[in-house]
Amino acid sequence: MALYGLIQAAVLFTNAIAVLHEERFLAKIGWGVDQSVGGFGEEPGIKTQLIHLIRSVRTVMRVPLIAVNSVCIVLLLLFG
Repeated sequence: MALYGLIQAAVLFTNAIAVLHEERFLAKIGWGVDQSVGGFGEEPGIKTQLIHLIRSVRTVMRVPLIAVNSVCIVLLLLFG
């Protein structure tokens, strides 16, 4: 069950990232869309990279998370 616990923790963490709302939550802490604009030729900072990671997870993982959550729920129902 230790491996399943790690997988479940990763799924829950990914769910937490996927449900973050840009206007309601991220903009309030200064991580909105307009804060991630950098200059030409500059290396993006850690804040900008995290904003892009959150946006990418929300875009790409939306549909696969539905399937993964369904599998986790079925496994919990079957095996407790």
